[in-house]
Amino acid sequence: MDDMTPRGPIALDGPVASGKSTVGLGIARRLGWTFIDTGLLYRVVGLLALRIEPPARSDESLERIAVEAEMRIDSMSVHVNGEDVTALIHSAEVAQMASRVAELSPVRRALVTKQREMAAQAGGSVVMAGRDIGTVVLRDAPIKIYLDASPEARAGRRFAEEHARGTPRTFTDVLADLRERDRRDAERADSPLRPAPDARRLVTDSLSVEQVIDRVLDHVRGN
Repeated sequence: MDDMTPRGPIALDGPVASGKSTVGLGIARRLGWTFIDTGLLYRVVGLLALRIEPPARSDESLERIAVEAEMRIDSMSVHVNGEDVTALIHSAEVAQMASRVAELSPVRRALVTKQREMAAQAGGSVVMAGRDIGTVVLRDAPIKIYLDASPEARAGRRFAEEHARGTPRTFTDVLADLRERDRRDAERADSPLRPAPDARRLVTDSLSVEQVIDRVLDHVRGN
C-alpha cells in the first residue's frame, strides 16, 4: 500500500474501452483496496436474459433478473447465484444485450442499489468503475476521475482484447459497435454518460496503463 492512503471511495467513469477496468484494478492493487467494475453487473443481467428461451426483453422480466440475482465481484471474477460466469460475459452478444439492458431505469435502480451495498461492504476502501459512478452511484465520493480517449484508440483496445479471446470481429465492426454504444450511453434518458461536475478528466490516447495509474494516484494524493 502507498504511504499516503487517500480517503475513498474513488469513482472512475468513462466511455466503453476507455481503460476503466485495467486502470481501476491497477489503482486498487496499489492501494490495497477493493475494485468493482459495475459494467460487469449489466453484463450479468444480459447473460441471464439471453439464457431464457425466448430471451427476456420486457422491462418487468429484466428488472426481476436484476433484483433477484445474487452477484459477487472479486477483482475481475464474477459470480452469479453461485456460478462463476467470468468467461461467459465478454461475448459481443452479451455486450450488446447489456447495453440495451442499461437503458432501462428499473434495471439501473436495482443495480445501483447493489453497487452501493458493495461499496459499503468495502468500507469506503473501493475503486468503483462505470459510467454513472460519480454522477449517480457515489455522488459524494471525494475523488472522481473521468477517463476518456478517442473512438479509434478505444476501438483498438477492444479489438485487441477480443482478438486475444478469439472473437472473430474486424476493427471496422468493433469501431462501429463502439460508436453506437457511445450514442446510446450519451442519449439514454436515465443516467446518461457524462463527467461529474467535480471530476478530473484524463485523456488516455497517448498514455500507457502505468502512466494513467500514476497520474490518477498523483491526483488522489493531492486531494
